[in-house]
Amino acid sequence: MTDYMAGIAAFYLTHSPDETVKAFHITHETLSRYMRRIREEARSMSSTKYRAPIIAPKILIIDIETAPILAYTWGLWKQNINIPQIVEDWFIICWSAKWLFDDNVFAECVTPKESIALDDSRIMKKLWKLLDEADMVIAHNAKKFDIPRINSRMLVAGMMPPSPYIVIDTLYYYRKQFGFSSNKLDYLNTVLSVENKTDTGGLQTWIDCKNGSQDALDHMLEYNINDVKILEANYLILRPWIKNHPNVAVYMEGNKPRCSVCGSSDLSIATSNYVTPVNAYTTYRCNSCGAIAGRERKSLIDKDDKKNLLRAIAR
Repeated sequence: MTDYMAGIAAFYLTHSPDETVKAFHITHETLSRYMRRIREEARSMSSTKYRAPIIAPKILIIDIETAPILAYTWGLWKQNINIPQIVEDWFIICWSAKWLFDDNVFAECVTPKESIALDDSRIMKKLWKLLDEADMVIAHNAKKFDIPRINSRMLVAGMMPPSPYIVIDTLYYYRKQFGFSSNKLDYLNTVLSVENKTDTGGLQTWIDCKNGSQDALDHMLEYNINDVKILEANYLILRPWIKNHPNVAVYMEGNKPRCSVCGSSDLSIATSNYVTPVNAYTTYRCNSCGAIAGRERKSLIDKDDKKNLLRAIAR
C-alpha cells in the first residue's frame, strides 16, 4: 500500500465517499479499487494474536431473475400444483451484483444451451465467490426469495456454503417500518424519486429465455443489472431509517466513535437520550448519513441514583 493510498484511506475513515473522491480528484471506481486493496492487505496482516482492522465492511448488492415453473394444470383459478404435474422446474436465468459505492457491476447469464438444459451451475459458481467475500448482502425480498433461491441452486450444484454474511432485506424493513401503498421496488422508487426499473417485455420474455432466445437473455440481463443499480440508490435513502441496522463500525478501526449504520466518525449528540426502564444513555446522530448513529455504553445515571429507581411491574 502506497503512502498516497494510505492518505486516502485515512481521509475516508472520517469522511463520506463523495467527499473523498472530491478531495483527491478520483472517481468512485478508483476509490473502491483502493479500498478493496487496503482491505485485502489488512486481512493478510494477521498472526495468532493480532489481526489488522478492516477499513470497512464489504457490502454486496444483489438481484436474481428466475425462470418460471412449467406444469400441467386442469384449471386457471385456485390450482394446487402437485409434484407430478411439474414438467420443468425453476432455475436462475441471471444474476447481477455490485459492491456498495462501486461503479462496477458483476453479472452472469445462462447461455441459450444452458437455459434449455435448465443448467445454471456455471453462473452460480461465480456468484458464490462474491458471496464468500461479502460481509453483508443487500437485496429486496432477500430473506424469502433471493437468498433461499440462491442457496437452493448452489446446493443442487454441489457447492459448499459461502462464508457467513449478514443479510439486509430492504423489503422487510419497508414492511416493518412504513405504510406505503405498495412495497414493490419500482413503486417505492417512484415515490422516492429514484430511477425506475426497465421494461421486461412481460411474461413472453421469460418464456423466450427458457426457450433459449439470445435476444431475450440479453434483455433479461440488462433488466437485472439495472435493478441492482436502482436498489443501491433505494437502500441509501432507506439506510438511516433501518432500526437495528447491522453495525458496520464493528468492521472498522475502534479508536473513535463511529456511526453504526454507515461507519462515519462525523457525529453529534442527538436531541434526546436513549432511555430504558432503569438506565439512560447519550445518543448520537450521524452527520454523514443522518441516522441515529447509536448510544454510549456508559450510563448517564450513577450507581447511587440507580439504586433508588423502581422498575415497573409487568402484568
